[in-house]
Amino acid sequence: MGYLLLEGGAEFGGKMSAPDLRAIELAGGFDAPICILPTAAAPDNNHKRAGDNGVRWFQSLGAKNVFTVDVIDSKTANDNSLVASVRTSRLIYLLGGFPGFLGETLANSACWQAMQDAYQEGAVIAGSSAGAMVLCEHYYDPDEKELLRGLNLVPNACVLPHHNKFGKSWAKQLAQLLPDSILLGIDESTGMMSDGDGGWQVLGAGEVTLYWAEATVRYGRGERFSFS
Repeated sequence: MGYLLLEGGAEFGGKMSAPDLRAIELAGGFDAPICILPTAAAPDNNHKRAGDNGVRWFQSLGAKNVFTVDVIDSKTANDNSLVASVRTSRLIYLLGGFPGFLGETLANSACWQAMQDAYQEGAVIAGSSAGAMVLCEHYYDPDEKELLRGLNLVPNACVLPHHNKFGKSWAKQLAQLLPDSILLGIDESTGMMSDGDGGWQVLGAGEVTLYWAEATVRYGRGERFSFS
């Protein structure tokens, strides 16, 4: 089994080095193949720019084998050559954008199966903002104002991205819609990294806020927690 990294947003802005360096380390180091999936940025035709930003960012951290895989619709999500690139990557990064489009594009696709296969063999699956949202069992689509079922790598959970900016405003509504689930409020420039044993550690500048059973608990840089 691999590792998960959930980030709150503002990826590639120069302030996410701590969680991303840890992801590179867990993926096998600076020579490990890292693929950027710009899927969530495709609806407004921003996937090329966003993907290139991701490549430059990871290269600036020292990564030597980082590339984009242009999964931008259901057709490309089932393209054998693109799927193969995902399958052999050791760090697979889903950037931010439109969560509904990302979730629908990946669900039941060959690309998603490849991600799961890689994860089972030890790869790191990372997502920021929309990318983090769809990795959980539930996610909220703010464009459609709908609560949707995610890819479920993190059961019984729902991410509130950009928590220090606007994500916290979703907490009351989603707590009512998901009374038996945990809400993960992740600040921008902040990530929560799994440890492989059911625990998590906060990496980056901000905090992770857990809303759970009518309680609110905050964790800062370096702190560890568990909710399983």
